[in-house]
Amino acid sequence: MDDLSKSDMKFFSDQQHCFADILLPHEVPARIQVVVLNFLKILSSPDPAISDLPLINRKSSNSRVSEGILTDVSWIFLSHSFCSRSLMKANATKAFIRVWKVMEMCFEILIQDKRVTQRELFYKLLCDSPHYFSSQLQVNRTIQDVVALLRCSRYSLGIMASRKGLVAGRILLQEPNQEAVDCSACGSSGYAISGDLNLLESLSMKTDARYIVVVEKHAIFQRLAEDNVFNQIPSILLTAKGYPDIATRFLLHRMSRAFPDLPILALVDWNPAGLAILSTYKFGSIGMGLEAYRYACNVKWLGLRGDDLQLIPQQSLAPLKPRDLQIARSLISSTILRDNYRQELAVMMQSGQGAEIEALYFNGYDYLVKYLAKKIVQANYI
Repeated sequence: MDDLSKSDMKFFSDQQHCFADILLPHEVPARIQVVVLNFLKILSSPDPAISDLPLINRKSSNSRVSEGILTDVSWIFLSHSFCSRSLMKANATKAFIRVWKVMEMCFEILIQDKRVTQRELFYKLLCDSPHYFSSQLQVNRTIQDVVALLRCSRYSLGIMASRKGLVAGRILLQEPNQEAVDCSACGSSGYAISGDLNLLESLSMKTDARYIVVVEKHAIFQRLAEDNVFNQIPSILLTAKGYPDIATRFLLHRMSRAFPDLPILALVDWNPAGLAILSTYKFGSIGMGLEAYRYACNVKWLGLRGDDLQLIPQQSLAPLKPRDLQIARSLISSTILRDNYRQELAVMMQSGQGAEIEALYFNGYDYLVKYLAKKIVQANYI
């Protein structure tokens, strides 16, 4: 898929796709050393200056959505528009120093042949540089700054994803030199998706499923797994327990490559957050636009959909919160939404209400399986 995506990029040369490389462990320290040497060269020149750090701009104004020519997968990409982190601007000083701190930490991690999660990196930076790192969000954003500066993936920096996602259903997963795991026998707890992308890449996978169902919520995933939905609907269940992490998206992408004939169907809440989660699986995110094409999948929206509201009582509809409206405005202003997505979002905003998957329990706790079967038979997805 990587080679196919890169080939597809050639058709968009006028739009200048910019992407992050997957590098070998010894290559990233070399890139960091080049950045340091260039900085020192300017600093020690006859006309010394503290140079800014040029980063690929990760704002929505620099994002586009590719329409795949060689593949049916579309993804968010960034073009060669730059922003900077500067030591000479008061409001950017800390951000400038954070980039150097994270690069230093990544350099040490790679030299020691180690890998860390974002959470582990946060606590290390919090202890070493508390004046510059006081929240996980600051670390996450700075990691993306480093990716935008060095043009290499987070995983190449020695940063692995947290273990968050789960898989259940009709698939056998086998790690190298290990026994195969039958995910249909894992119960409602499912198979925990590793944060090691190299391990996920090396997994051997076999399935007789006909569908992959991506579930927004952990509780819904557990209910479907507990009801053995995959025995009634030959399927693989996958969840990231909310907004998708890199490891879950990576494994889904791997499944799409291994089983290209299996439709990937998303079951999310009918609200702006649910649509944002679906869009992240389908297109990637602007913040990770340099890597989005490595994880994007042709995910189809199974439900909940606007025409499903007739299945639930009016009193189960939930008012949209300020955060929901903020997400909705962000989605509407983006370039990723298709017209039919926008129409659903417009209905949500006009009504000021959303619906959660759990509202289907009004029809009985066993109704979810019937609902999935009905939607799949109707092929009422896009």
